[in-house]
Amino acid sequence: MDELVEHWTVLNDEAGLVNAKQENTRLAFALLLKFYTQHGRFPRGRAEFPDEVVDYVARQTKTPASTLGRYEWSGRTIERHRREIRDHLGFRECSAADADTLTGWLAVNVAHAERQPDRVREELLRQCRIERIEPPSPGQITRMVRSALHHAEQTWFARIAARLDTQTTARILALVAVSDARSGGEAGGSDGDPDEDQGSVLSLIKAIPGNVSLDSMLTEIRKLTAIRAIGLPAGLFADVAPKVLAGWRFRAGVESPSHLRTRARTAPEATVTLLAALLAEREREVTDTLVDLLIATVHRVGARAERKVTEELINAFKRVSGKENLLFTIADAALTSPDGVVREVVFPVVRGGEQTLRELVHEFKTKGPVYRRTVQTTLKASYTNHYRRGLIELLQVLEFRSNNTVHQPVIDALTLVQRYAKAGNTTYPLGESAPEHKGTLKDWAELVYRTDTRGRRRVARMVYEVATFQTLREQLRCKEVWVVGADRWRNPDEDLPTDFESRRAEHYGELRKPLDPTEFCDSLRKEMTSALAALNDALPSLDWVEIAERRAGAIKLTPIEAADEPRNLRRIKNEVARRWSAVPLIDILKEAILRTGCLAKVTAATGSGHMSPEVLAERLMLVIYAYGTNCGIRQVISGAHAHTEEDLRYVRRRYLTPEVARTIAVEIADATFAARDAGLWGQGSTAVASDSTHFRAWDQNLFTEWHSRYGGRGILVYWHVERGSVVVHSQTLKASASEVAAMVEGAIRPAPP
Repeated sequence: MDELVEHWTVLNDEAGLVNAKQENTRLAFALLLKFYTQHGRFPRGRAEFPDEVVDYVARQTKTPASTLGRYEWSGRTIERHRREIRDHLGFRECSAADADTLTGWLAVNVAHAERQPDRVREELLRQCRIERIEPPSPGQITRMVRSALHHAEQTWFARIAARLDTQTTARILALVAVSDARSGGEAGGSDGDPDEDQGSVLSLIKAIPGNVSLDSMLTEIRKLTAIRAIGLPAGLFADVAPKVLAGWRFRAGVESPSHLRTRARTAPEATVTLLAALLAEREREVTDTLVDLLIATVHRVGARAERKVTEELINAFKRVSGKENLLFTIADAALTSPDGVVREVVFPVVRGGEQTLRELVHEFKTKGPVYRRTVQTTLKASYTNHYRRGLIELLQVLEFRSNNTVHQPVIDALTLVQRYAKAGNTTYPLGESAPEHKGTLKDWAELVYRTDTRGRRRVARMVYEVATFQTLREQLRCKEVWVVGADRWRNPDEDLPTDFESRRAEHYGELRKPLDPTEFCDSLRKEMTSALAALNDALPSLDWVEIAERRAGAIKLTPIEAADEPRNLRRIKNEVARRWSAVPLIDILKEAILRTGCLAKVTAATGSGHMSPEVLAERLMLVIYAYGTNCGIRQVISGAHAHTEEDLRYVRRRYLTPEVARTIAVEIADATFAARDAGLWGQGSTAVASDSTHFRAWDQNLFTEWHSRYGGRGILVYWHVERGSVVVHSQTLKASASEVAAMVEGAIRPAPP
């Protein structure tokens, strides 16, 4: 009740303040007051007020809307109105002391964990509103944001460098030291940087992994060993936000050694921090790569073994002629006379009778186990002769753990394998306990466990290793076993926020889900039952869908008839073709960049603002042309411009990234919305952006599929988003589904936001 009274009091005070103005300024004053109340700042001009808003407020204040056109947006009148509004709402102008205080607050509370200037700016405006300070000018806000970001980063650099001892710092700086035996040339460096030695440790650390092979595994092991030899302390970046750490890692990854050496002379703390971030992130990435190689290698060994003995399976399958039809004949006879006697019902329909069935059973009992044993023996031979070296060395650099005691035997088995890796015996010594796990039972038991001449049970060492690695692969893929120091293969308990349990009610409230699992299941079951019932009731009246048993799929949809093309659409197409029929795409991109000024925020997205947008635009155009036409950077540097090959390669490494592409797309989209004629299209947005995203998913997920485009397992989701809405339309797709069809469907039949 008190809040309601206070609200009405405020409204009455504002009404009295507005009504006290003259008729020619009353509407403008009311608009200024409401705009300041909503946004915490004054409007920059008439353009910030839509016509609908002006008409609505004009009716409320009982003044003509035309009076706003005669209002002066500079001078004594508007300054007096601004002062009155500030006094009424309790705001004050931002003084120099306020600016310094806000900048310090930003550096400590925002910029230490957020490096995007736009988001830091939003937090600054929010804090101004909380402290009832009128935001300063846009130029001053930009300077405050840059100062806060710089101060926060310098503070981080000093803090991280102080956590490293002298020896570790020296080893880090040695990564960019000048080598006495430089190979030089274009063949150096993982990113084509002529300044980087091909055989340097830094080049090895930055290099991308190769294809699945023993050499790739050994190279990644050597890479991980080199990173760990630097000796970064544990928890060095524990209190650093992941996005900040990722930004440092990116900057160190694209900078050439010469640039890092130059930075080290003027700002050694910055160089040490950037290189340490690169090492820490690469250690996690290389660990993930090694786990991927382990999984792929174990699969390759098994797949090759199965292909090698497939011919024996085919021969065994052909031994009893007609066996592919025998099962169906028996099943049909059994269904016809389900209560009959086998000798009277089944035997007569089998050609050869009882003897044929005896031969079939005998073949299965002999050839089936022989095939499995042949596959296992071939697998063991391939592992022993080639892949064992890499897998054993991998155990020395990776640490496997499990949160489930059921899978602890696999971890113990890996310890046993590593302990006897260099032993020469074919079996483990007597008295050595070899943990039994899922892989050593069932099919592998006959090969893993043997009986010697004295009747003692022995464990075959090589077969035990193969069975252990196969089980490890399965449990890694379903996250039952995880790897210390990995990112994607990390402890699954780290997937949730550390405060999830204490804030469970808050998280569930944001998701609008009940805490009681029974209630959730009941509501979900009710929703699904209701939807299926509605579908079942509607199916008889739907002439465009048919459900019946068919090999291609039970559901058959009648294609929608194509609608007639609108007359004006054809006219628009003709006019576009007449005006811009032969404009190259590179020119369209150039005009979009120049007219929208989108490159002004590209440098902010990459954490550097030293290059002017004009120079950056020219270099980006040259790089895009070099890669788009496949002519290469060396060909485009011969043109009539002042940009060197090193300049273009630097721009390619630093600015030609997915983050920059997203930034440019957002800026161009915003510029398109701003240029749209509101009188023709209205205030509502009519643009729909469609895209497919591949979400990683574990093998236990029923929707998990392999997608060749994304090169991994996961779920393909096609969604359609619009500015101001999270998701307008989304759907999961099969990897082979037509993405164009999904895009069209979402565009013509969007769901409500």
